[in-house]
Amino acid sequence: KQWYQRRVAITAGVHIEATENDIFDKFSEFGDIKNMHANLDRRTGYLKGYVCIEYEQYSEAQSAIDAMHKGDFLGQELEVSWAFVRPSVKSSKSGNRRTRERRRGRSPSPSSD
Repeated sequence: KQWYQRRVAITAGVHIEATENDIFDKFSEFGDIKNMHANLDRRTGYLKGYVCIEYEQYSEAQSAIDAMHKGDFLGQELEVSWAFVRPSVKSSKSGNRRTRERRRGRSPSPSSD
């Protein structure tokens, strides 16, 4: 992994009316936030419901994940996890699709009797 990938937590389920200050204040309890990215909906101007938070230290990001995963924030349950994690091969949709395609045979041609 790249050095920055080990310190970035992604937070889903963030209330759309939360402000960046609300999020920063809550998550800075776990350490120094180096960078925070909150996507806004262009039409409404509200949050899209997820935020990426980069901490200075791995241990700070781990503390935030441990404390805030399934925790309440502005009346909504958050899902907090590492931002850069590869899915396992077994759970990968593309992996299952490839397996399924290999098993498929061609349909028999209609007979011309």
